[in-house]
This record gives sequence, C-alpha cells and structure tokens, in this order.
Amino acid sequence: MPMRPTAVPLSLAALAFAATALTGCGSGSGSSPDTVKISFKQSTDNSIHVMDDYLAGIKKEFEKKYPGKKVQLVPIKAPDSEYYTKLQQMLRSPKTAPDLVYEDTFLINSDITSGYLKPLDPYLDKWADWDQFIDTAKAAAKAEDGKTYGVPDGTDTRGLWFDKRVFAKAGLPADWQPKTWDDILTAARTIKEKVPGATPLNVYTGKPAGEAATMQGFEMLLYGTNDGTSDPLYDSASKKWIAGTQGFKDALAFVETVYKEKLGPDVSDALDPNFGTRVRGELLPQGKLGIDLDGSWLPQDWLSGSGHEWPDWSKQLGLAHMPTQHGQAPGKVSMSGGWTWSIPAKAGNPDLAFDFVKTMQTKANAQKWYIANSGIAVRKDVAADPTYVQAQPGIKFFTDLVASTHYRPAYPAYPKVSTAIQEAMEGVTTGDASVDKAASGYDDALKAATNNQVVQK
Repeated sequence: MPMRPTAVPLSLAALAFAATALTGCGSGSGSSPDTVKISFKQSTDNSIHVMDDYLAGIKKEFEKKYPGKKVQLVPIKAPDSEYYTKLQQMLRSPKTAPDLVYEDTFLINSDITSGYLKPLDPYLDKWADWDQFIDTAKAAAKAEDGKTYGVPDGTDTRGLWFDKRVFAKAGLPADWQPKTWDDILTAARTIKEKVPGATPLNVYTGKPAGEAATMQGFEMLLYGTNDGTSDPLYDSASKKWIAGTQGFKDALAFVETVYKEKLGPDVSDALDPNFGTRVRGELLPQGKLGIDLDGSWLPQDWLSGSGHEWPDWSKQLGLAHMPTQHGQAPGKVSMSGGWTWSIPAKAGNPDLAFDFVKTMQTKANAQKWYIANSGIAVRKDVAADPTYVQAQPGIKFFTDLVASTHYRPAYPAYPKVSTAIQEAMEGVTTGDASVDKAASGYDDALKAATNNQVVQK
C-alpha cells in the first residue's frame, strides 16, 4: 500500500489569508460557516472502502491545517444511476446542497446546464497546481460556455484484458496483441473451440450495463472505425450529433457477431446489471473468461482488503491495446472518463470547499489516491514519478494511453444519446433487431434526444 504522505505545512501568512477568505464565506440554510459538507459515491460493496478511507485521511489533514474548521462527509451509497438522481435532488436547494460533490464527467454538463454547479475559474486562476493538470482532463470538466466546473481527480483508460491460462489452453500467445477486430474474433473463436469451460470474450452491452455498455463496449469499437482525427459521435464544426454512419453499423455488427456466434456470455448474463461485478470478482479470478474489453481500474477489486483479493492477477492476466477496425492509423483505441470534484451553485461554503480540493490535490495526496484507486494520473508531476509508475502492474500501460485517448462528447444531450446506443446494442445482442434496424432506431432516437440537432454522414 502507498506510504502516508506528509501533511503540507501552511505558512502563517497563508493561514491568515485563508482565515480572512473563510470569514467572507456565505452560509446556506443547511450549512455552518465552519463546516464543509462533502458528498461522494460510496460503493455498494461493503468490502470496498477505498474512497471512504482516503477522504477520512484528507479530513484529518484538513482539520489540522485549518483549526476550528470541520469536515462533514456525506456518503451516498447507491448504484451509479441512483447516485446521480439523489445527488441532483440535493443540489436543488441550499438547505440540502453540500459544499463539494463528486461528479462523473458523464453527467457534469447536464448539471451545469441545470444551473447546479458553480464555475471554478476564479479559484483555478489563483491555484499554481492547476498548471500540472493535463489539457485533456481539464477539457472533460469544461462547459460550452468556456468555464471550468470541476477539478479532475484522475482519469481512466480502456483496453483488452486476457487470461494467459485460457490462452495457453487454446494455443494462443502469452504476448497477444491483436491488430484488427478480426484478430479479436479469431482468438475468441479459438477459445470457444479449444477451451469449452471458458467464456471467450466479454463486451458489455445493453441498457442494464448502462454507461459500461456505451464506453467499454460500443465506443471502444466506434472510435476505431475512422482515422482517429475526428469524433464519430459529434461534429464540433456544426455542433450537431452524427447519424447514419457506416462505422456505427460496423460497431453494431461486431456486437451482433459476439452474441450470435455465442462468443460472449449468455445473453441473460450479459443483460444482468450486476454482471460487471461477476466479471471482476468471479470470472476473471477463476480463469473462466478469455478476453475482457474493460477498464484500467479493475485491480482495485483485487487489492488486499477488497474482499476479492487476487495477488497473482498480474501473472495470470495480460494486457493488449484495443486495435482499430482494420489496423489503420493510429492503430489503437482508448476511451477515457473519470470523475471531478465540483462546487454546487447553492453551496454555503464554496471557499472552504475549494480549500479542501487543494488539500486533496497536493502532489502527494493526488498520487496516494491514484495508487489506492487504481486510477490514472492527470497530474504531469505524478505521471512522471517513478513511485507512481512502479506502484502497480499495468499502470504504465494504461497511463501511456492517455496521450492518444478519446473523451465522450459530454454535452447535455449525451446521457440520452448513450441510452439510445445501449438500446441499439441490446437489439442486436438479443437478436430482436438487425444491424440496419437497430442503427435506424438509433438515428430516430438521436433526433429526439438532441432536438433534431443531427447531421447525416
């Protein structure tokens, strides 16, 4: 486990400035001027308490740094979709709004448009550490108005996890690196033939999987259908969403092939909302899954104290880049998301909240979080630190993908667009819709979701 960082000393002048700034803080109906309330997503798995432990440590450091100030942690224990709903309910009133909230970049623009979040530019302009954050991560928290509404606490990337035990039985190489989609399907077919007890390939799909289906599944395919220089979902020049592409149909056809040829999990399993937990806690550790198209964060579930300890995972699993469709440049694909810390528009103590962000985001504390959470650094100084690079197998592989990764077009309509993608995937997964019918249904849903802000390609 990472070493506990040394608390950063604060000069007397800085303390005096902080005290002056905090005295001027407003206090909402639900706030004490001396208490900063922080809401975050708590895991529904009681054995996973990485975030709780990390925030408890930062709370202790913060209260020591700012005498007389208190931190109240307000965890929201819920699956992703319920967390978003509960958080948005809290953000609507100064009586219930926390001072700091944990926002998924998936929904941040939606909350900005609703007027729930405060722009952070006045704070960021005076914070020297902001220069250490990589531009792609900053962009994920920036709205169409050009203002920034969150401080990213890390990012993630995606690739192909494969089981060397299964590959050995199938006669496949331990240093496997597919060059095309066909290479992936060929390996899956080989596993199906030679290792009948294993699921050859997992691609998340359908509405129950939610954003996992969209990001880990569909977008990892779709963003590999062109040359990587333009976004296949959103046309930034016209500010319209893209419909009618062959790439969209090709990505659906890949999903259809996986499930039609029974290369993936049983459809009933794939459409189980808890299937991701089974993949991480059962199928991969037990050698029952050949290839998993998934994210950089998986080892978090296998660390000591996680409840699913798997100390040998790095010996038994290999990592490969997700290739482009035909091996065309740039040759590999990754998608990135991540979470940010944001200050609600109705927060009672916004200045105190940003001081907590600065405490979390010292180099030492940020590095501690990335390592504990199996996260990918968005601070340049941490990414270059050998302690971070060597902290866990796979970190360098996934961190190197950040330079060429893609981010979702996280505009207000995106959550509805994502749902439409999931519905199209589910249609071809179950066989209820052909690729053409599912793609046509998506185009119709896209027009409805974006008020017809659509361009045909």
